[in-house]
Amino acid sequence: MKAAVIAGQGVAPVYGDFPEPEPAKDCVMIDVETAGLGGWDVLGAYRLAVQYPCVLRGEGVGRAEDGRRVYFGERSVAPWGGWAERTIVPAAEVWDVPDDVDDRTAITMAIAGTGALVPLESAAIKPGENVLILGATGTLGQLALQLARILGAGRVVGASRNATALARLRERGIADGVVTMGTEDDVAALKSEAGDGYDVVLDLVCGAPMVAALKATRWGARIVTVGTGAGAAINISAGDLLFRTMTVVGTGQRPPADREQIWRRLLDMAREHAITVDHLEYDLPRIGDAWDAQKAGPHAKITGRITG
Repeated sequence: MKAAVIAGQGVAPVYGDFPEPEPAKDCVMIDVETAGLGGWDVLGAYRLAVQYPCVLRGEGVGRAEDGRRVYFGERSVAPWGGWAERTIVPAAEVWDVPDDVDDRTAITMAIAGTGALVPLESAAIKPGENVLILGATGTLGQLALQLARILGAGRVVGASRNATALARLRERGIADGVVTMGTEDDVAALKSEAGDGYDVVLDLVCGAPMVAALKATRWGARIVTVGTGAGAAINISAGDLLFRTMTVVGTGQRPPADREQIWRRLLDMAREHAITVDHLEYDLPRIGDAWDAQKAGPHAKITGRITG
């Protein structure tokens, strides 16, 4: 079969041939139609491999052997993965896709959607509060801006380093304000869009941007960190945290049944509120282009057309 094949440690995936999956107990064989690519696939593809060569992992949508249209997460049985004509996945990680949900939405609302909704709900947004999304231009950030509003936020502000991508958020009407980070005074830039301060910060990048955001909050603020793309180490004082709460949340370590329930809630929200994100699509033979785009930071959800 054809697949995106990783030949060894530190080698980018290439389009080529790979052996068919082998049946396994309590697993489902899937003919893949659409695969998703995200930041974790780029960062973790080699660490997760237990042997080489292997198929690039990734989530996706396809058809089970009994004809069901299903979503599967990034848990294909090694060495197979989502970026191939066929894969094999533990049955608990295979979820039926509703007929009115397209492949892109099914994929986008799973890992990225959970990564936005879980921390925002943990922050317990109160009606009318000011919410800041750090790293707002990526898939998770775009979802978080919309979910924050659904959860009751009054003013929602997106921040990142890319002014062009931030302008796109304003154009789509999913951010009330935007802040371009990397200025001489990020704290002042953030405060200029905060009114009297942010009540909730969803931090997708950590590092210096998170410290600046913390200094732009008001008493009672909740800061929830779920990513470390700008650096895992921070330097803050006790005064910065006075009357504030800071939490680091992992969103993907829940049991499969819990993750499926969150996913189905997100699908309902997407229907009701017309949640959208920007997308880029590549055919499987263009996996090299898709990989390069993800590494560069696409400000969109990348999907790959595999079969169908």
